[in-house]
Amino acid sequence: MNDSSKSEKIITDLLRPIRMNKSFIIWMGFLGVSLVICLYAYALQLDEGLSVSGLRDYVSWGMYIANFVFFVATSLIGMLISAVLGLSGAKWASPLARIAEIIALAFAAVAGLVIVSDMGRPERLLNVFIYGRLQSPISWDVTVVSIYVVISALLLYLPLIPDMKICYDRFDKAPKFLRNIYKMLSLNWNGSEEQTKIIKRSTWILSILIIPVALAIHTVTSWLFASTSRVGWDSSIFGPYFVTGAFVSGTAAVIIAMYFYRKNFKLQDYITEMHFDKMGKLLVLVSLVYLYFNLNEFMVPGYKMKKFDAVHIQDLFSGSHAFLFWSVQLLGLVIPIILLLFRKMRKPLPMLIIAFFVIIGAWFKRYIIVVPTMEHPFLPIQNVPLNFKIYTPTLIETLITVAPIILVLIIITLLSKLVPVIPVHETLEQIEETK
Repeated sequence: MNDSSKSEKIITDLLRPIRMNKSFIIWMGFLGVSLVICLYAYALQLDEGLSVSGLRDYVSWGMYIANFVFFVATSLIGMLISAVLGLSGAKWASPLARIAEIIALAFAAVAGLVIVSDMGRPERLLNVFIYGRLQSPISWDVTVVSIYVVISALLLYLPLIPDMKICYDRFDKAPKFLRNIYKMLSLNWNGSEEQTKIIKRSTWILSILIIPVALAIHTVTSWLFASTSRVGWDSSIFGPYFVTGAFVSGTAAVIIAMYFYRKNFKLQDYITEMHFDKMGKLLVLVSLVYLYFNLNEFMVPGYKMKKFDAVHIQDLFSGSHAFLFWSVQLLGLVIPIILLLFRKMRKPLPMLIIAFFVIIGAWFKRYIIVVPTMEHPFLPIQNVPLNFKIYTPTLIETLITVAPIILVLIIITLLSKLVPVIPVHETLEQIEETK
């Protein structure tokens, strides 16, 4: 196959998924109906208040805040793949950078809505911007999340500019409004040396900037917990602990996306078993670091065993939350690490199954961080109903928690059908460089 035919095949393969088909319509219809049901549940909460959820005076944070921490965590994968691996010269990660940025942008953009679901009076969110205080971690959390969304959007868009030109040229039979969008987003790209230099330079600068912002976004989130004196949260390791946990959930999310893109979009030649092998090794690395922080989280207070620490730890290890705690640690962290040490388990299908366990475990890990601590206040709880002492999520609360996940899937699906998930122009450039 000559160079011209090879380039043509690459363009055809990578642009093929950008089309409407029956499976896309069915999938979007399912997500749309599911989202409407979840929004109806939120309308009930908005009308009747947070009493329809399992949240009460003592356990005022539940699945909503666990969901928020999970969303912020997963969004950090854009920084890990695009910035850290990109700047370090890991060429194998190039085809995965756009997938990571799509996931990062979707999760970061929806994270703010997750916070709104926890508010009984969401219209008061504006007060954070009007009356926010510099010493408040909440004000900084809103700030860094907003900045991260903007930088993630730019990191997704800038390398897309040449591909938008290719889409405009190729999709001559597409609806006029769609072609106009491609033309507008291509910014009159002509492939000149000056334009290429500007995009590469801008992407490089953004890749550097996003690293401290990404570290800040989850560090500040951890401070929302660690700045209190509550048992289970009163820890100086929460910053790096949350960041490493974010890399674990984000890496698992990319692996899941890789599998479905590879299979459904027929991208086996571009998302290869080598990529799964590399991502499996990356997941082992970040999981080992996360396991280290998990050991620190319980070993130090367990060694000192202060009165209230003892109550909290015993509840996790052998009490009402023991089954969930050990399931998360073993099925979501320890066993995946052991399995991924073997090359045969770093194949696409085993990796998909392992990644599902890891990302589900990552969500429930956030639940364990939030709920058990709030069920064990310093002061004794007296003369209150049992449902004030024990947190039990309701059906309405569960549906509202699922809504942001559905919205993320909708955003990822739409972006995947509007832009090539593997960079076309960059792939062609790499072919030229290997001549």
